[in-house]
Amino acid sequence: MPAERVLLVALFAVYLSLLVWIVLWKLEVPFIGTGATRTIKLVPFLSTMDAGPSAPSEVAANILIFVPFGLYLGMLKPTWPVWTSACIVAGSSLLLEVIQYVLAIGVADITDVLANAAGGVAGVGLYRLSRRALTTQTEVVLRWVCLVGTVVALLVCVIVVASSLRYGAPMNMTPHNLPTVIAG
Repeated sequence: MPAERVLLVALFAVYLSLLVWIVLWKLEVPFIGTGATRTIKLVPFLSTMDAGPSAPSEVAANILIFVPFGLYLGMLKPTWPVWTSACIVAGSSLLLEVIQYVLAIGVADITDVLANAAGGVAGVGLYRLSRRALTTQTEVVLRWVCLVGTVVALLVCVIVVASSLRYGAPMNMTPHNLPTVIAG
């Protein structure tokens, strides 16, 4: 495997590690919720009985944080159709939401799956547009973008963890008797 590809795979692995940590634990120490503290939100974008509407800033953050996922997929699998990459991103996002539910560490929200998939598709689109615009230099330029972006994201995470700033606090761990399913 060429060194450039090894670097790209390593950067993707770092990005995925950060993504999981941010999505599941909001840059906090990993924890498991208390038993039945579980909520599923099946109505996208709207407020429901147990969960408020998805804040526009949260939806935008979910889109932005998944753009690199699509960019990395585009670079690693440039011959894949967009729908294949979209399915991989949406499936990965759905897996993260299921893990949140199983570990009782957050609201499993269909809005997040939709926003994350949109971000991943935007990343694949960005890769394809870059290929047209940069032609022969695409791989070199995007590898540098990925390197700088991943290093900056890693540094920001370290700064947030080392400071008193918090992206999000752990969920209130008050146990409930039954899991909550929000369907409308």
